[in-house]
Amino acid sequence: MSLGLQSVTFDLDGTLLDTIADLAEACRLMLAELGEPLRTPAEVHSFVGKGMAVLVERCLTRGQTPSAERLAQAIESFKRHYTAVNGSNTRIYPGVQEGLEAWRNGGFRMGVVTNKPALFTEPLLERMGLADFFDVVVSGDTTDYKKPHPEPILHACRWLGVEPSRNLHIGDSLNDVVAARAAGCAAFCVPYGYNEGRPVDSAECDALVSDLLAAYRLAPTFKTS
Repeated sequence: MSLGLQSVTFDLDGTLLDTIADLAEACRLMLAELGEPLRTPAEVHSFVGKGMAVLVERCLTRGQTPSAERLAQAIESFKRHYTAVNGSNTRIYPGVQEGLEAWRNGGFRMGVVTNKPALFTEPLLERMGLADFFDVVVSGDTTDYKKPHPEPILHACRWLGVEPSRNLHIGDSLNDVVAARAAGCAAFCVPYGYNEGRPVDSAECDALVSDLLAAYRLAPTFKTS
Protein backbone atom coordinates (compact mmCIF):
# COMPACT_ATOMS: atom_id res chain seq x y z
CA MET A 1 0.00 0.00 0.00
CA SER A 2 1.45 3.35 -1.00
CA LEU A 3 1.82 6.13 1.52
CA GLY A 4 0.92 9.71 0.78
CA LEU A 5 -2.23 8.91 -1.19
CA GLN A 6 -3.94 11.95 -2.61
CA SER A 7 -7.04 10.58 -4.30
CA VAL A 8 -9.55 7.75 -4.26
CA THR A 9 -11.61 6.35 -7.13
CA PHE A 10 -14.73 4.26 -6.69
CA ASP A 11 -16.57 1.72 -8.76
CA LEU A 12 -20.29 2.55 -9.05
CA ASP A 13 -22.63 -0.44 -9.43
CA GLY A 14 -22.17 -2.78 -6.49
CA THR A 15 -19.81 -0.44 -4.62
CA LEU A 16 -21.59 2.89 -4.19
CA LEU A 17 -25.05 1.95 -5.37
CA ASP A 18 -27.22 -1.16 -5.37
CA THR A 19 -28.67 -0.84 -8.87
CA ILE A 20 -29.72 -4.44 -9.45
CA ALA A 21 -33.48 -3.83 -9.16
CA ASP A 22 -33.41 -1.27 -11.97
CA LEU A 23 -31.06 -3.32 -14.12
CA ALA A 24 -33.23 -6.41 -13.68
CA GLU A 25 -36.37 -4.46 -14.57
CA ALA A 26 -34.77 -3.01 -17.70
CA CYS A 27 -33.63 -6.50 -18.70
CA ARG A 28 -37.14 -7.88 -18.10
CA LEU A 29 -38.74 -5.18 -20.24
CA MET A 30 -36.14 -5.67 -22.97
CA LEU A 31 -36.55 -9.45 -23.10
CA ALA A 32 -40.35 -9.18 -23.05
CA GLU A 33 -40.26 -6.69 -25.92
CA LEU A 34 -38.04 -9.02 -27.95
CA GLY A 35 -40.11 -12.11 -27.13
CA GLU A 36 -37.17 -13.75 -25.35
CA PRO A 37 -37.34 -15.90 -22.19
CA LEU A 38 -37.08 -13.79 -19.05
CA ARG A 39 -34.16 -13.85 -16.63
CA THR A 40 -34.37 -13.93 -12.84
CA PRO A 41 -32.94 -11.06 -10.77
CA ALA A 42 -30.29 -13.51 -9.52
CA GLU A 43 -29.23 -14.25 -13.08
CA VAL A 44 -29.03 -10.55 -13.92
CA HIS A 45 -26.99 -10.04 -10.74
CA SER A 46 -24.43 -12.56 -11.99
CA PHE A 47 -24.31 -10.93 -15.45
CA VAL A 48 -23.32 -7.44 -14.20
CA GLY A 49 -19.68 -6.38 -14.25
CA LYS A 50 -18.33 -5.78 -17.73
CA GLY A 51 -20.67 -3.11 -19.02
CA MET A 52 -24.03 -2.76 -20.71
CA ALA A 53 -23.31 -4.65 -23.93
CA VAL A 54 -22.01 -7.70 -22.06
CA LEU A 55 -24.99 -7.61 -19.70
CA VAL A 56 -27.41 -7.59 -22.64
CA GLU A 57 -25.50 -10.33 -24.47
CA ARG A 58 -25.49 -12.53 -21.38
CA CYS A 59 -29.25 -12.04 -21.02
CA LEU A 60 -29.76 -13.24 -24.59
CA THR A 61 -27.28 -16.10 -24.58
CA ARG A 62 -28.79 -19.53 -23.94
CA GLY A 63 -26.26 -21.90 -25.43
CA GLN A 64 -25.84 -19.85 -28.59
CA THR A 65 -24.40 -16.36 -28.95
CA PRO A 66 -26.91 -13.90 -30.42
CA SER A 67 -26.26 -12.44 -33.86
CA ALA A 68 -24.78 -8.97 -34.12
CA GLU A 69 -28.09 -7.69 -35.46
CA ARG A 70 -30.08 -9.22 -32.61
CA LEU A 71 -27.62 -7.90 -30.03
CA ALA A 72 -27.78 -4.39 -31.47
CA GLN A 73 -31.59 -4.52 -31.38
CA ALA A 74 -31.51 -5.69 -27.76
CA ILE A 75 -29.03 -3.00 -26.72
CA GLU A 76 -31.25 -0.26 -28.13
CA SER A 77 -34.23 -1.73 -26.31
CA PHE A 78 -32.29 -1.97 -23.05
CA LYS A 79 -31.11 1.65 -23.36
CA ARG A 80 -34.65 2.87 -23.77
CA HIS A 81 -36.03 0.89 -20.84
CA TYR A 82 -33.11 1.54 -18.50
CA THR A 83 -33.27 5.27 -19.19
CA ALA A 84 -36.88 5.17 -17.99
CA VAL A 85 -36.20 3.24 -14.76
CA ASN A 86 -32.63 4.37 -13.94
CA GLY A 87 -32.51 5.23 -10.24
CA SER A 88 -36.16 4.35 -9.52
CA ASN A 89 -35.36 1.49 -7.15
CA THR A 90 -31.62 2.06 -6.69
CA ARG A 91 -30.37 2.47 -3.13
CA ILE A 92 -27.17 3.79 -1.61
CA TYR A 93 -25.27 1.08 0.23
CA PRO A 94 -24.82 1.48 4.00
CA GLY A 95 -21.70 3.42 4.90
CA VAL A 96 -21.36 5.06 1.48
CA GLN A 97 -22.64 8.53 2.36
CA GLU A 98 -20.60 8.61 5.55
CA GLY A 99 -17.56 7.20 3.80
CA LEU A 100 -17.67 9.72 0.95
CA GLU A 101 -18.00 12.55 3.46
CA ALA A 102 -15.00 11.23 5.40
CA TRP A 103 -12.80 10.99 2.29
CA ARG A 104 -13.86 14.47 1.16
CA ASN A 105 -13.31 15.99 4.60
CA GLY A 106 -9.90 14.33 4.66
CA GLY A 107 -8.88 16.43 1.67
CA PHE A 108 -8.79 13.69 -0.95
CA ARG A 109 -9.73 14.21 -4.57
CA MET A 110 -12.41 11.74 -5.59
CA GLY A 111 -13.64 10.09 -8.76
CA VAL A 112 -15.95 7.41 -10.08
CA VAL A 113 -14.65 4.80 -12.53
CA THR A 114 -17.44 2.60 -13.87
CA ASN A 115 -18.21 0.40 -16.87
CA LYS A 116 -21.72 1.88 -17.01
CA PRO A 117 -22.25 4.14 -20.08
CA ALA A 118 -22.22 7.90 -19.49
CA LEU A 119 -25.84 8.06 -20.69
CA PHE A 120 -26.80 6.44 -17.37
CA THR A 121 -23.93 7.26 -15.01
CA GLU A 122 -24.18 10.99 -14.44
CA PRO A 123 -28.01 11.12 -14.32
CA LEU A 124 -27.92 8.33 -11.74
CA LEU A 125 -25.35 10.10 -9.56
CA GLU A 126 -27.44 13.27 -9.74
CA ARG A 127 -30.65 11.44 -8.88
CA MET A 128 -29.04 9.74 -5.88
CA GLY A 129 -27.52 13.00 -4.61
CA LEU A 130 -23.90 11.86 -4.93
CA ALA A 131 -22.66 13.83 -7.95
CA ASP A 132 -21.16 16.70 -5.95
CA PHE A 133 -18.70 14.41 -4.20
CA PHE A 134 -16.70 13.70 -7.34
CA ASP A 135 -14.08 15.68 -9.24
CA VAL A 136 -14.18 13.30 -12.22
CA VAL A 137 -16.52 10.62 -13.54
CA VAL A 138 -15.11 8.05 -15.96
CA SER A 139 -17.85 5.97 -17.59
CA GLY A 140 -17.65 2.85 -19.70
CA ASP A 141 -17.50 4.88 -22.91
CA THR A 142 -15.27 7.73 -21.70
CA THR A 143 -12.16 5.96 -22.99
CA ASP A 144 -11.64 3.24 -25.59
CA TYR A 145 -11.44 0.63 -22.84
CA LYS A 146 -13.40 -0.69 -19.88
CA LYS A 147 -12.18 -2.26 -16.65
CA PRO A 148 -10.34 -4.60 -16.18
CA HIS A 149 -8.17 -2.56 -18.58
CA PRO A 150 -6.24 0.05 -16.57
CA GLU A 151 -6.96 2.99 -18.92
CA PRO A 152 -10.18 4.18 -17.21
CA ILE A 153 -8.37 4.47 -13.86
CA LEU A 154 -5.31 6.04 -15.50
CA HIS A 155 -7.62 8.54 -17.24
CA ALA A 156 -9.15 9.45 -13.87
CA CYS A 157 -5.70 9.90 -12.33
CA ARG A 158 -4.63 12.20 -15.16
CA TRP A 159 -7.79 14.23 -14.74
CA LEU A 160 -7.29 14.42 -10.98
CA GLY A 161 -3.65 15.41 -11.46
CA VAL A 162 -2.23 12.60 -9.32
CA GLU A 163 0.23 9.82 -9.96
CA PRO A 164 -1.44 6.39 -10.03
CA SER A 165 0.69 5.32 -7.06
CA ARG A 166 -1.02 8.09 -5.07
CA ASN A 167 -4.51 6.82 -5.89
CA LEU A 168 -6.57 4.17 -4.11
CA HIS A 169 -9.28 2.36 -6.08
CA ILE A 170 -12.24 0.80 -4.26
CA GLY A 171 -14.51 -1.71 -5.98
CA ASP A 172 -16.45 -4.93 -5.59
CA SER A 173 -14.97 -7.33 -8.12
CA LEU A 174 -11.82 -8.81 -9.57
CA ASN A 175 -12.29 -6.43 -12.53
CA ASP A 176 -11.54 -3.56 -10.15
CA VAL A 177 -8.52 -5.26 -8.62
CA VAL A 178 -7.00 -6.18 -11.99
CA ALA A 179 -7.55 -2.67 -13.36
CA ALA A 180 -6.08 -1.03 -10.26
CA ARG A 181 -3.05 -3.32 -10.18
CA ALA A 182 -2.34 -2.70 -13.87
CA ALA A 183 -2.68 1.05 -13.32
CA GLY A 184 -0.27 0.98 -10.39
CA CYS A 185 -2.89 1.79 -7.73
CA ALA A 186 -3.68 0.23 -4.38
CA ALA A 187 -6.98 -1.65 -4.35
CA PHE A 188 -9.57 -2.11 -1.61
CA CYS A 189 -12.68 -4.26 -2.12
CA VAL A 190 -16.09 -4.42 -0.48
CA PRO A 191 -17.61 -7.89 0.05
CA TYR A 192 -21.10 -6.97 -1.15
CA GLY A 193 -22.06 -5.97 -4.69
CA TYR A 194 -21.70 -7.61 -8.07
CA ASN A 195 -18.79 -9.90 -8.79
CA GLU A 196 -20.00 -12.09 -11.68
CA GLY A 197 -20.43 -14.96 -9.25
CA ARG A 198 -16.82 -14.81 -8.10
CA PRO A 199 -16.42 -13.09 -4.71
CA VAL A 200 -13.15 -11.28 -4.26
CA ASP A 201 -10.77 -13.00 -1.85
CA SER A 202 -8.94 -10.88 0.71
CA ALA A 203 -5.63 -12.15 -0.70
CA GLU A 204 -6.40 -10.56 -4.08
CA CYS A 205 -6.60 -6.95 -2.88
CA ASP A 206 -4.84 -4.73 -0.37
CA ALA A 207 -7.81 -4.88 1.98
CA LEU A 208 -11.31 -6.33 2.10
CA VAL A 209 -13.44 -3.74 3.93
CA SER A 210 -17.04 -3.84 5.12
CA ASP A 211 -17.90 -0.42 3.69
CA LEU A 212 -16.40 2.91 2.56
CA LEU A 213 -16.24 4.33 6.06
CA ALA A 214 -14.33 1.26 7.20
CA ALA A 215 -11.99 1.79 4.24
CA TYR A 216 -11.25 5.31 5.39
CA ARG A 217 -10.72 4.24 8.98
CA LEU A 218 -8.42 1.42 7.92
CA ALA A 219 -6.09 3.82 6.17
CA PRO A 220 -4.81 6.21 8.85
CA THR A 221 -1.63 6.77 6.81
CA PHE A 222 -3.58 8.10 3.80
CA LYS A 223 -2.67 11.75 4.22
CA THR A 224 -2.45 14.43 1.59
CA SER A 225 1.14 15.42 0.99
